[in-house]
Amino acid sequence: MSEAEEKGISRLPQNEMNDIKHVIAVMSGKGGVGKSSIAALLALEASKAGYTVGVMDADITGPSIPKMFGLSRRADSAEFGIIAPKTKSGIRVMSLNLLLDREDDPVIWRGPLIASAVRQFWTDVIWGDLDYLIVDLPPGTGDAPLTVMQSLPVEGVVIVSSPQNLAVMVVRKAIRMVQQMNVRMLGVVENMSFIACPKCGEKIYPFGEPSGRELADLSGAEYLGSLPFDPKFAKACDDGLVEDYRGDMTLDFARVISNCSSEHCS
Repeated sequence: MSEAEEKGISRLPQNEMNDIKHVIAVMSGKGGVGKSSIAALLALEASKAGYTVGVMDADITGPSIPKMFGLSRRADSAEFGIIAPKTKSGIRVMSLNLLLDREDDPVIWRGPLIASAVRQFWTDVIWGDLDYLIVDLPPGTGDAPLTVMQSLPVEGVVIVSSPQNLAVMVVRKAIRMVQQMNVRMLGVVENMSFIACPKCGEKIYPFGEPSGRELADLSGAEYLGSLPFDPKFAKACDDGLVEDYRGDMTLDFARVISNCSSEHCS
């Protein structure tokens, strides 16, 4: 009997067309800290390392992943499920925005419907063979994060924060949720930590001194580093060209997966 079964957690089966080997979630607790950006970066770095990758946009009411990757056409359906479209670099993506007629149509759903959509993204979407599925969770500790951690075989969570004390306070709630769910924390990323002066390179800290390392120490997770606020990255996301971005916004994917247990993520 697996650890999940012993704890009474019911994992959902994969679609028979899929072979997804590892699932990593990205969580912040606080909105506006760049969680989706980190999810996209992780997917890109994994793809560059030669892995087959997918991104599940579990932020049902506030999806942004398709726009970052320049995906706008509706996802296609097949006999065995919905086909997750590929980006130009071959990353599979599924988001509710890929099922709407217009990307700005609101999704006015209560929690149970949101949780159901997240489960269907796992059971009814054709992802194919993936080494890693990156799950972009919505802010907070509600239905969608709970559904993902209970229903999907999540091997670890990357926590995203920013330097503001308010953000750190809320993110600590997410950390405690992960701990209570007995899910491994793969590390803490502090996003929008500084701005580098384009002329002299001096680091400017608009939101105060970095606190990511302290947050990581308090949570017992590895500190994966501080990322700058880069206007070029923001523009690439707005233009749907995140795959073309070349700059200082990078994450060491090897460090992330090394923090999984050797049984699951090696």
